[in-house]
Amino acid sequence: MPHIIVKLATAKSEQQKTRLAEAIVKDVMDVLNCGEEPVSLAIEEINPADWAEKVYKPQIINGLWKLYKTPGYRI
Repeated sequence: MPHIIVKLATAKSEQQKTRLAEAIVKDVMDVLNCGEEPVSLAIEEINPADWAEKVYKPQIINGLWKLYKTPGYRI
């Protein structure tokens, strides 16, 4: 039962978020060889001014051991 949370620092249109969710869910189904039913996905939009405190420091810097892809930027 994968649950995916995508955090975005810039506002995207509903169409972009829907397309992103569909693409991620499709890939999760393909890679994990499962149907769509157990997969859930949330998108959280974070104010760019809050990104360092709400995402970068607690989840990227302090969560490096969990990351499978690190960002190419530093704050």
